[in-house]
Amino acid sequence: MSTYVYGITARSHPALPEGMTGVGEPARTVRVLTTGELAAVVSDAPEDLRPKRRDLLAHQNVLAEAGAAGCVLPMRFGSVAPDDDAVTQVLDERAEHYAERLRELDGKVEYNVKATHVEEAVLHLVMAENADVRTLAEANRRSGGGGYDDKIRLGEMVAAAVKAKEAEDAGQVESLLAPGAAAVSVGPESTGWLLNVSFLVPRDSAEDFLATVEQVRKDRPHLDLRVNGPLPPYSFVEPGPAQPAGRAAGADAGAQ
Repeated sequence: MSTYVYGITARSHPALPEGMTGVGEPARTVRVLTTGELAAVVSDAPEDLRPKRRDLLAHQNVLAEAGAAGCVLPMRFGSVAPDDDAVTQVLDERAEHYAERLRELDGKVEYNVKATHVEEAVLHLVMAENADVRTLAEANRRSGGGGYDDKIRLGEMVAAAVKAKEAEDAGQVESLLAPGAAAVSVGPESTGWLLNVSFLVPRDSAEDFLATVEQVRKDRPHLDLRVNGPLPPYSFVEPGPAQPAGRAAGADAGAQ
């Protein structure tokens, strides 16, 4: 039977609660595979696994429970190995690498920060900061709205100014938050977000990091900042002893 992998930890990691369950219907019992100084938190893999909300939450809950007791290298949702032996074999082959990552990530959590513009606020800001845009907008207003070409030109100028503002804001927010993080991982671009960045933050300084986020939010009311965390450090772990199953590929338990 295939083996579903939630995460990797040290063999010395405290025992998980008895009877803990994970993905699947009925939910599969979570167990621990050990080899050398490492351990993998696993369960039997359900047939026809899909990224349903129940299973996504189950994956996250297992990692949250395990992570509360010590450092865990989290696997993405849908990480399935052929069997238990395949998992322990990869742990043995990459033992030094996983041990190093566990040491590096110990005591740290991930915060994902996304940002987008508040449309009306950023348009006002662009008008205030760009004299050429203001001049053309005023000329169009005085002429009863302006001709077709003038409207097109104004629209293009505003769009270009907003685009430039997106790049400027993204760079500024990342630079302001980065000093509070041990590492930074830029996420994939997605429609609607001008910033999608994950920060690896020491647990004991998380309050300071969040306070900085709040200050950035206060200083830039034209931005909508959304913070998700603390999370297991998904963005700072390389692929583990299992490849995401094709039928569940693309699902990310850490994504919102």
